[in-house]
Amino acid sequence: MTLKESWLLPEGIDELMPEEAAQLERMHRQLVDRMQSWGYQLVVPPLVEYLDSLLTGTAKTLDLQTFKLIDQLSGRLLGIRADMTPQVARIAAHRLRDNSNILRLCYIGSVLHTLPAGQTSSRNPIQLGAEIYGHAGPESDMEIIQLMIELLEVSGVSGPISLDIGHVGIYRGLADFAELDDEQEQALFSAMQRKALPEILKLLSGYAIAEEASDMLAALSELNGDVSVLDKAKQTLQKAPAPVLKSLDSLILLAEMAQQRLPDIQLNFDLAELRGYHYHTGVVFAAYQSNSAQAIALGGRYDDIGQDFGHAQPATGFSLDLKKLVTSFPKPTEKRQVISTVWSADPQQLELVADLREQGHIVVFDLPGSTTHSEKTLIQQDGHWQVVETGNNTRG
Repeated sequence: MTLKESWLLPEGIDELMPEEAAQLERMHRQLVDRMQSWGYQLVVPPLVEYLDSLLTGTAKTLDLQTFKLIDQLSGRLLGIRADMTPQVARIAAHRLRDNSNILRLCYIGSVLHTLPAGQTSSRNPIQLGAEIYGHAGPESDMEIIQLMIELLEVSGVSGPISLDIGHVGIYRGLADFAELDDEQEQALFSAMQRKALPEILKLLSGYAIAEEASDMLAALSELNGDVSVLDKAKQTLQKAPAPVLKSLDSLILLAEMAQQRLPDIQLNFDLAELRGYHYHTGVVFAAYQSNSAQAIALGGRYDDIGQDFGHAQPATGFSLDLKKLVTSFPKPTEKRQVISTVWSADPQQLELVADLREQGHIVVFDLPGSTTHSEKTLIQQDGHWQVVETGNNTRG
């Protein structure tokens, strides 16, 4: 790398300049305070862990996204976290294990990806999220969704927010009902994700499965829309096995709660939405800004996440990237003015500077040979230090 290139960052790695960094810190404080007001306890997992801990259970899907390195102390393989959710699950299952109570945890921190999730995605997002452990019903899914929407609104997301909701148990149950093998299930899953109906029909016609199972799988790609699509799904999937009908019933109950608790949010239900299929076990959801195809927050249910840590329990949660929201967060209505003052060892000046900073003012010393551009200045007049408007004084 030449001297001219030494300032370049790796592709997909970004940084925040002072104004954005200040916005991020204000948003960070406000969002964490809001989550704590809901009863969520803040945890701070480490940036690196043993790789086999980071990639435990369903988190194995993060393998390709995880940077790996050798621990010089133990010789074991370490991973730099690509997602904080498995770490929080470890904490919930091992460090904060409680068999009797529901546990609510929240977190915020940097993660690192080997590859960007999309063309404009950062490889070093700042992840914020919340999780509920110990409750398996749709009520906890609703609470997590409601908290997610509230945080987006606090973040100043402009325009209406829409919410896409699905349930991976519906496709998984139908695939089991049709007795698809792993290769068939994966091929059909790929076509479902792309809503490629001709390809779906071609695949199903080549599988030796019952006609009613084939018909229901084919119908999934078109079962999307507003809440009325759930009534249509009830008719279309009436011959489905019990696990599918149970998953559909949980979506219907969730829809009823969402209409009551989030009346201003546009709801869209997609029964072929399989985001995180190999990770999630139930309801999945994503929030979108108007006129954008990229989710600004997403989550879902991932029951038994703690099984490999010795404590299987139901869990649901969401996460978002604060960097995507930092520009929308409301800026302070009042800009803090800078007070400058000469470099001095006068105890009275130093005491007043400390008092001003304690009151929330910004006070900057003019180092020898430099002058700070400021709205006000702290000067000595008639033997006393006082703050005056810049330009209307002569410094003493």
